[in-house]
Amino acid sequence: MSVKIRLQRHGKKGKPFYWIVAADARAKRDGRYLQKLGTYNPNTNPATINLDIDKSVKWLQFGAQPTDTARNILSYKGALMKNHLKNGVRKGALTEEQVEEKFEQWLNEKSSSIDSKKSSLENFIPPSHENDVSIDDNALFMKERHKKHQKYLRAALNTQKKIEKISQNEALIEAAKLIKNDNSEE
Repeated sequence: MSVKIRLQRHGKKGKPFYWIVAADARAKRDGRYLQKLGTYNPNTNPATINLDIDKSVKWLQFGAQPTDTARNILSYKGALMKNHLKNGVRKGALTEEQVEEKFEQWLNEKSSSIDSKKSSLENFIPPSHENDVSIDDNALFMKERHKKHQKYLRAALNTQKKIEKISQNEALIEAAKLIKNDNSEE
């Protein structure tokens, strides 16, 4: 039986909410699952992720293959890192204590980098607009400008096609005149 770690969609239309589950690969996306590993809510800013790392590592050790999005989430939360360290224990390169120490160190570094990113986002001041045009007015203006631009492009293409058609007709007329002159000379 092939096991996948994947997202199972919940929530209402336009407001997705996902469970991170270990499921048989043959099961439907929102169907039967073996174990719920956590949740992922992309509606919040930043996205909320609750994940049981130990359960996730257990399934990774069993050979479960995460999907692309699930792999990104597992990597972000450190489950793949812990799995990597656990493989080192299995091979005899590390001890359990070293694994826990390295994982805690990694978590501290990760949380400090996330906190610095959050603080930089909170301190970010967007550039002021030179005009006192609201964003909605500006978007409407850009939409109208785009429509005019598309209209001009269509007119230019039509004109180019007409010119090509005229030049083809002129070439045919010239060829007909040459053929007529050749026939009259004979």
